[in-house]
Amino acid sequence: MFDKWTHYSYTAQKYQRHKALKFLLVFFILFIIYNCISAFFISVWVVDNDTMQPGLNKGDRIIFTSFKPLGRNNDENQFPYKRGSIVLVDMRHRKDANLPLRFIDGFVRFFTAQKAGIFSGEGQHYIKRVIGLPGDEISMSSYGFRVQAAGSSYILTEFELSQRPYHTSIPQITDIWDNSIPFSGSIDTIVLGNDDCYVVSDDRSNTNDSRTWGAISPSLISARALLRFWPLNKITLL
Repeated sequence: MFDKWTHYSYTAQKYQRHKALKFLLVFFILFIIYNCISAFFISVWVVDNDTMQPGLNKGDRIIFTSFKPLGRNNDENQFPYKRGSIVLVDMRHRKDANLPLRFIDGFVRFFTAQKAGIFSGEGQHYIKRVIGLPGDEISMSSYGFRVQAAGSSYILTEFELSQRPYHTSIPQITDIWDNSIPFSGSIDTIVLGNDDCYVVSDDRSNTNDSRTWGAISPSLISARALLRFWPLNKITLL
């Protein structure tokens, strides 16, 4: 009897519609808040490969900040990241993915807690380490970078310029690798332009970074790593 009343009653149907609309409105508000927070403040990402070993491993969960000071220019002190910072590179902007697809991607990531997205199969997001900022001169020898910071007369190693210590994974080289390929471990001196940053993997056997892309625009760096919070026994400020 009650089910029949719900089916035929205009009042009951109106109540059900209002209930559904209320649910959709609450969901939409939460979705907007989530996207605003992830776009301008913080987001959580899962490391999905081993390119940042030995420091970061597949499955680690990282908190990133997307906050950038207003009015940023090429002054090094105004950059939201430094040499040695771990950053999130968003290559969607490089391919100019249209706005509707980005919205759908955000929708999917909202439901999957950043574990999946419509661009995932294309490898659109990369966790990398900043080696050089605009105007720097960089070179690589034996898989280690040397950097002459813009305006400085000193050439220092990448580790000396980093605010936090880190280690790299050095591959076993073979005789057939020469200086013409990134796997050789050597790169001649490069001078970065005014809109160039150089980002690399900590696992130097993986060259899916600026060694093959070339220098990237700072606009492609969407966030900076703050904290690894998982696994619990490896909680670390980054």
